[in-house]
Amino acid sequence: MRPAGILGTGSFVPERVVPNSELEKIVDTSDEWIRTRTGIRMRRYSDFPITTSDMCVSAAEKALLEAGILPEELDLIMVATVTPDMVFPATACLVQDRLGAKKAAAFDLEAGCSGFLYGMTIASQFISSGAYRYVLVIGAEILSRLLNEEDRTTYVLFGDGAGAAVMGPVPEGYGVRSFYLGSDGSGGDWLKMPAGGSLMPPSEDTVKNKLHTVHMQGREVFKFAVREMPKACLEALKMCGMTTEDVDFVIPHQANIRIIDAVLKRLEIPKERAYINLDRYGNISSASIPLALNEALAEKKIKRGDILLTVVFGAGLTWGASVLKWW
Repeated sequence: MRPAGILGTGSFVPERVVPNSELEKIVDTSDEWIRTRTGIRMRRYSDFPITTSDMCVSAAEKALLEAGILPEELDLIMVATVTPDMVFPATACLVQDRLGAKKAAAFDLEAGCSGFLYGMTIASQFISSGAYRYVLVIGAEILSRLLNEEDRTTYVLFGDGAGAAVMGPVPEGYGVRSFYLGSDGSGGDWLKMPAGGSLMPPSEDTVKNKLHTVHMQGREVFKFAVREMPKACLEALKMCGMTTEDVDFVIPHQANIRIIDAVLKRLEIPKERAYINLDRYGNISSASIPLALNEALAEKKIKRGDILLTVVFGAGLTWGASVLKWW
């Protein structure tokens, strides 16, 4: 089993910046209310005609350039998203064509905000087994188009963006050391978009009743995240014989500053050892982890040999954590 790791990262965020003050004019809220309860000061919105696949391609091209890998060398492309260009074909197939990755298989992965970490785990298995050499994993979302302007509890939380990572073989002792994934479908109703699938096909009523927008039971999701994220971290660390004292840096899912603070406190990891960009982008679901990772690397906060812990939760309900030794 050869070790698999990240060879290059890239990201894309739309140009349009939407500060809290702009949302004050649309929904019953205030800048202070948003900042104190979420930690968000602004987010990015993608204007038409930009699509999820557009953002994927931009992030992917940067990741490929950094990795020194040509598109035609890719064996597999995975796009983690809950906002695909279309229900089908897969957004990953559109990306495969536009990149010119002619020999790559491609599929979309839907695990809510946990999608990128799920995809990274799948990629590491393909690489470690020898089945594939280079895998492109992308997390990308345009959640601004799924928001209900009458629901202040969700309208202020989400933004748009994309992050990508090229994964491949790395030297012995480096790369993905362990992963821990989980799910609990009994909590599926806590975070969902009710309409648009086979259960509730689009109709005049579903549109009128705003059933094609994000619906969330915030209190339940908060309790779930604070409970499961630290457990996932400890399990992933235990699987590779480590403890929180071995962790040099943490990339947490950027959903809510109170959640991040609670998780770090339970793990007894100082906040200075975690990367937080939630204030600038809000929650961008599956793009959260790869975008934060790309920025942390650009700011030289992660160096060769560092033990990196990533942790996330999302709709499904899903969650996961992964330990990497950076090379």
